[in-house]
Amino acid sequence: MNPSALTRTFEKLVRQMGLNSTRLHDLRHSHATLLLQQGTNPKVVQERLGHSSFAITMDTYSHVAPGLQKQAAQDFALAMEKAKLPNN
Repeated sequence: MNPSALTRTFEKLVRQMGLNSTRLHDLRHSHATLLLQQGTNPKVVQERLGHSSFAITMDTYSHVAPGLQKQAAQDFALAMEKAKLPNN
């Protein structure tokens, strides 16, 4: 399919649904954001988006990072709890 035709078809559907401010590129951004929020490895997201470097992906989606940092801290705390030796 021609990329321009795809864009026109998408824009037509968006207008019909009353979502006039939604762009096709917004779907790409939402896709990446949702993957990162669900814990997908950022390297995998980079590859799916076709970014030439990991830094581009992380710079673009840094707004997701605070949530990822919190989850990483919780995951680490849980791992440390599991690793504790039982008290005798």
